[in-house]
Amino acid sequence: MEVTVLRSAKRRKTVSARMVGDVLEVRLPGWMGAADEAKWVEEMRRRFERKQSTDAVDIDARARELAKRYDLPEPASVRWVDNQTTRWGSCTPADGTIRISSALAAWPRWVLDFVLVHELAHLVETSHGPAFRALEARYPKAERATGFLIAKGLHPEE
Repeated sequence: MEVTVLRSAKRRKTVSARMVGDVLEVRLPGWMGAADEAKWVEEMRRRFERKQSTDAVDIDARARELAKRYDLPEPASVRWVDNQTTRWGSCTPADGTIRISSALAAWPRWVLDFVLVHELAHLVETSHGPAFRALEARYPKAERATGFLIAKGLHPEE
């Protein structure tokens, strides 16, 4: 991804970025040094690359398709989130919402599908007991996906 850095004497604290065509335009305060610039350029590049990868997947439609395929309840809503760095996703059974870590967007679809099935299973069973594991096991690559996630440093919930 090509990056252009724009500095401004008027900008005091904030850093912002936007896509202008195919170029990421990063706006920085004029006082910022080279090390801070490099840190912020890399951070903004990471954020925009993640956003592009999540845009490629209609996560809500994918979850609804998996719910039908594996006979699980459809969620009220499913969305990507950037603030889950140690979890695959989370579910609020009371209102049927599911949140999936945007880090998963770059991984194989069968891993994402497993995480969606895992969270859909929480709409039926809130704990990780035998009944939950039976629902989760409806996904044929559950064991393989769990191993993949462990290898990536995201450990299964116990």
